[in-house]
Order: sequence, then C-alpha cells, then structure tokens
Amino acid sequence: MKESNGSIIVGIDLGTSTTEAALIREGKPCMVPVQDGTFIMPSAVGVDDTGKLFAGEKARSRYMMHPESTVIEVKRKIGTEEKITLGGKKYTPVELSAEILSGIKKYISEFAGEEVSRAVISVPAYFDDLQRRETVEAGKLAGFEVERILNEPTAAALSYGLGHMEEESHILVYDLGGGTFDVTLLEMFGGVLEVKASSGDNALGGKDFDEVLAVYLEKKFKEVFGVDLADNLYARVKVKEEAEACKKALSTEDSYRILLPMLEEKDGEPLAMDITVTAEEFKALTRELVDRTHHPIDVVLGDGKVKPEDIDKILLVGGSTRMPMIAEDIENYLHMAPSRLVDPDYAVAQGAAIQAGILSGKIHQEESVIMTDVNPYTLGIRIEDEFTDDRMSVIIPRNVTIPVTKSQMYYTSWDYQTAADIEVFQGEERIASRNHFLGKFTISGIPPKKAGAERIGVEFSYDMNGMLRVKANIVSTGNEAEISIDMMKEKEGETSPKMDVSKWKDAPNAKAFKTVIRRAERVLKNLDSPEEINFYQEDLEECIYLLKRALIEDNIEEANDVEEELLGLLEDLE
Repeated sequence: MKESNGSIIVGIDLGTSTTEAALIREGKPCMVPVQDGTFIMPSAVGVDDTGKLFAGEKARSRYMMHPESTVIEVKRKIGTEEKITLGGKKYTPVELSAEILSGIKKYISEFAGEEVSRAVISVPAYFDDLQRRETVEAGKLAGFEVERILNEPTAAALSYGLGHMEEESHILVYDLGGGTFDVTLLEMFGGVLEVKASSGDNALGGKDFDEVLAVYLEKKFKEVFGVDLADNLYARVKVKEEAEACKKALSTEDSYRILLPMLEEKDGEPLAMDITVTAEEFKALTRELVDRTHHPIDVVLGDGKVKPEDIDKILLVGGSTRMPMIAEDIENYLHMAPSRLVDPDYAVAQGAAIQAGILSGKIHQEESVIMTDVNPYTLGIRIEDEFTDDRMSVIIPRNVTIPVTKSQMYYTSWDYQTAADIEVFQGEERIASRNHFLGKFTISGIPPKKAGAERIGVEFSYDMNGMLRVKANIVSTGNEAEISIDMMKEKEGETSPKMDVSKWKDAPNAKAFKTVIRRAERVLKNLDSPEEINFYQEDLEECIYLLKRALIEDNIEEANDVEEELLGLLEDLE
C-alpha cells in the first residue's frame, strides 16, 4: 500500500442492506470487489468478545446466532437520537455507519493500490438536512473527506446517462432499496441531466416486505401451536431471515416452503415452523406497501408538471425492484413497462463514481453529463399571522432547481418593535415548529413605529454546493443581517449555525461587557506563536462569539458565565 496523492475519489452507495463502491478506470466506473469476487458488502456491524467493532459479511453471518451483538439496517436510524447497544456499549447511528464505511474503505484502498480518503457518498433523495449532515459525519469518522453528497436516483440516472449522451427524454427513476424509497423525475437533453422533482418515503423498503411476511409467519405459528414468539429474540431472527429468503425465492418461483425445526418448545417438546407461502399470498400481504409508492409518484409528476404519458423511460433501481409485483404495479399505475437498463444493485455506486470522476478530473467535463439538481424539501421561516405565531412561511418551495435565490417581504408584528428573530426551517408542515429547524439570527435596529409600518425583506440563496444563505434587511434603513447554513457540512456536536453578531454593540447591556470583548479581540489579534494559535485561538473566538450572542439575546446570566470563562482565558495569555 502506498500513500495517496489525493487524486482518487471513490463513489460509495451506503445502503440499508448493502454497501457498494466504484472507482473510475479508463473513463468508466469499475465496481470495487469486496470478498470472494463479489461487489456487495452487507451493511451489518458486530462486536467481538473484546468489544471491537467489525462490519460486513462477518457481521452479517453472526446475526443469526448473535443478534444481541449485531446490528443491521443502521441507515434507518440516521438522523434520529436513538442509540444502539452492542456488547453492553451504546453507539450512535453515525458511529455504526462510520464502521460500515471503514469496512468498505479497506477494500477500496486494496483495489486502488493506495490509500483512498476522498469520497462521493450517495443518500436517498428524500433525506433531510440532518440525515445528510450525519452521513457526512459518518464519512469523516471513517477517514473520508466527503467531497459531495449525491442523491441516489440522480446517481443512478448518471450511470445511465453517461452512455446515452444524445438522448432527449423524460426519465422516471424508481428506487426501492432495502430501507428507503425514492422516485425522481429527470429530463435529459443535449448531454444535460436536469432533475425536475424528487419525493419518497424514508421508511419504505425491502425490509418492510420482510417484516410483513415475518409477522404473518409468527401469527400462523401461534395459531397452530398457541405459542407467541414475541419474546424469543433468536426465534424471531430466524423467522426474519427465512422471510427474506422467501421473498427472494418468490421473485422467480410460484411458492416457497419455510421449514424451521426446533424453533420453540412447548411442554418439553420441540416445535417446528413448516409453512408454504405462495407468490399470490405474498403479493396480497404486501399490497399496502406497494400502494404507498403511488403518492410520491404523484407528487413528482405534479411538481415536475409532467403527465404519465410524457415519460419516456422508467428506470428500476434498488434490489427490491426485483420483486415482480413492483414492475407489474408500475405498469398498471403509469401504463408503461419499466426498463432494466441499469443494474439495480450497482447503478447508484457507479453514478457516484461518475460524479467522483468529474470532480477529480478522471472524466473530462466535455465527455460527461452536465447535471442540475433540486432541493427536495421546502425552505422557509417562522412568522405570525392572525391565527398563530408558528406559521411556516415558504420562501423556496420543494423541487425548485438549484442554484436559486428567492425573497419575501414581511412587516413588523407589534407596535415599536425594534428587532426580529429570523428562524429558518426545512419541511412540508404548515406549523413551523413541526419542521426541521436549521438555524436563526436576529436583525436589530428597526425604527420603533406602529405594527406593520416597517418592512423586512428576507432572501434565501441556495447554491449547488448545498450552501443556504439567508439574508434579512430593514427596507427603511438598509440594516442587514445574515446566516450561512452549510446543508452538506458535518455536525459539530449539536450546535446550530452561527448567528450574525455584528450588531452586538446595539444590545441594551453591551456597555457593561464592551471592555472585556475589546480586550479579548486585541489579544486574539496579537497571537503570534503557533502554540498559542493552536491552543487558544478557537476558544477565544468561541467565547467572544457566545458573549456577543448572549448580549443580542439579552441573556445576562449566560453573558456573565461566558465573561467569567473569557477572563480565565485572558489571564492565561496576558
């Protein structure tokens, strides 16, 4: 293994069930082999007797016998505060996802012949800001510099588009993976791949089909023997594994026999599960899950202003699209048979590799597809109206092509108002607080007049790199304040994007803290040795910022606490 020169960027499909990676070789994506010549690594994490984590096939193989020390389907928990216990220790979904990425990273570097530390990682198109940031954080923990987060259906379309540069068509990408469902409408014309709209369901995937069948099998077992498997973890894992095997078999067979000897016991006698499931029974059991794909399709066609008859191709992506009922349902619903023009297992990793190749220069821009994308969720701010003080005011609607800049005009809400909080949210709920909070800042210096007399303009700018800039200005005075929110950046603890504190001197209690702030800024400016800069710069900057923020928010208790910490730092330096 040799040290990398940093030119290689890998494309990674971090999936619910499996993870794949691809590199560009001779201008085309090449899948990374992981074990025994296969290209698919199970997205499973286990812990050994010493407490060491490991991922991949070894972990997946242990799941049947050691379910208490193995976890699968971690991707479903990204963006939640849920902790997973393995070997008596609690882990976050980010930490476990990082272990999966570390596992695939070893195979990538072996295949490349050098250490690879730059990556494009795909995510479901319907992942929100927090889920995307936590994916980036997992990549960082695994030792990757995440160059880009790429929507999975867009990646799949890229893998198709590279060989069909001259096409002009509307393409619907139907992506049903192990744990998530996405549908994306794209338009191809003259080598340009334009995303028109995306929607999906982050709680719908192949694992839900397994679960429905497993519940059915457990119910049948209870009807026959009067024994409930609810509290038998090992028995339930065996049933779930057989349910998955049954689902896969019914993609090519009319029926499948499930035989699990000694699954449980009753009165000292072993009990076996012996049930035959037909393809028609499975189809009926999972009809509701298939029907759940219709609403996202309708949303995408409505937002993209395209009728079903205007679609030229439907691309199937994700291993779960191998179930025959999926293609049948699409044809019945949209009156068009879907195409299998890309490999459902590899297309996303290949598309991510193409994007990586464009970024690294391995694929020249004139030989590649030019891609545009959309923001999958609505962006706006909290306002008050005659009914509530918690209404979501939309500034950038969902499925608008980015980069984009949009603005709205607002008015003061009460008499003699001199400041306004601008709180930024992402989501589709009419009630702002039910959406995902992104950050806030305060604009002050509003002339004190009657309610509605002063106007405040709010502008949102969202660029291709995932940077959202929110700017507010008081129309009558020209005063401005703004915030930058990196929609792709990794989370730093639980901190929110920083407030604009440039107007701190206008705060009511600013004079009482002005001396210590000026003193700290002077010391910060005069730091000259590398040791001082490394050890003190970040702490000084953070304390100065926190003190100014506390003053703007008129939080004197916090201001006093931060001042005390700041004085301690200054004592060490002066």
